[in-house]
Amino acid sequence: MGQRTPLYDLHLALGAKMVDFGGWDMPLHYGSQVEEHHQVRRECGVFDVSHMCVLDVGGSQAQAYLQRLLANDVARLDSPGKALYSAMLNEQGGVIDDLIVYLTEGGYRLVVNAGTRDKDLAWMHAQAADFDVQLQERRDLAMLAIQGPKARARVAELLSQARAALIHELKPFQGLPEGDWFIARTGYTGEDGLEIVLPVTEVVSFLNDLVGAGISPIGLGARDTLRLEAGMNLYGQDMDEQVSPLAANMDWTIAWEPAERDFIGRQALQAQRAAGCPSKLVGLVLEERGVLRAHQVVRVDGLGEGEITSGSFSPTLNKSIALARVPATTGDRAEVEIRSKWYPVRVVKPSFVRHGKTLI
Repeated sequence: MGQRTPLYDLHLALGAKMVDFGGWDMPLHYGSQVEEHHQVRRECGVFDVSHMCVLDVGGSQAQAYLQRLLANDVARLDSPGKALYSAMLNEQGGVIDDLIVYLTEGGYRLVVNAGTRDKDLAWMHAQAADFDVQLQERRDLAMLAIQGPKARARVAELLSQARAALIHELKPFQGLPEGDWFIARTGYTGEDGLEIVLPVTEVVSFLNDLVGAGISPIGLGARDTLRLEAGMNLYGQDMDEQVSPLAANMDWTIAWEPAERDFIGRQALQAQRAAGCPSKLVGLVLEERGVLRAHQVVRVDGLGEGEITSGSFSPTLNKSIALARVPATTGDRAEVEIRSKWYPVRVVKPSFVRHGKTLI
């Protein structure tokens, strides 16, 4: 038996097929993964993401600590509520984890991946030794993600006037408190939507309210195809401690200025950038029948081989797509080996669908 979120029993009551996900018993789907995917793209749906680790960072040197810890620069957050996406690197420039950090009135709030919780916390505490900083894991909080083009309007109808007003005022990549709730306009689907952090004691009632209002529960299966269509990395597949953000389409998350900010992994990344990163993360589209899967070999004529990091059937595009790490000078064509046969694929920017629009 794995770890369980406060919503485990409700998932069972809603008919979820439960699976192990990084040591957590989580819903894969509630009947049809494809229908759940379409529901989020066309209207909205709700995900239980209470397995994620919420961590509050405070103290007089909280900013300096995070400027050392993260490749992106929290000094860019110029007002409470602003958020940024960043990698947390080791000294070799590999990705320990990717996370979101929000500036709050009392410091910062970080949301990190569930499967890397113990490793992340150990690393963060070790790096905190030289700073006046306090780290508080918030196990008293749960988290729901309501995603889709109608998500904000539908949720606002169910909440108090103050919380509804906040939802309507939030800008993308912003999160603010309202009472003991924290409401953010962020997500992992490529659609508009919300991520709401609230007390564990209130989450079952809130999910019941959402489902009762016709907002469908969505499982991990659709969450994966949605994030893949949006070109969003999955830790442990598209990047890990052996992969540089330069090779994971994450160079935009590195704040090189100011030059004197010595974040962990900076020297290794600078050396990689100066030498030229030998690989890059791209999108692949299979125009023929078949399914692209992680670890399939990608062959690029005259340049060598690469590998698919994430792949699946895209319900929105009705064809198979993938993220793949390939030689840096790869052009717009390649081949993928599927069951000992080679199939031509189109190489595209690693983002296929955003806000309901096809990008390829």
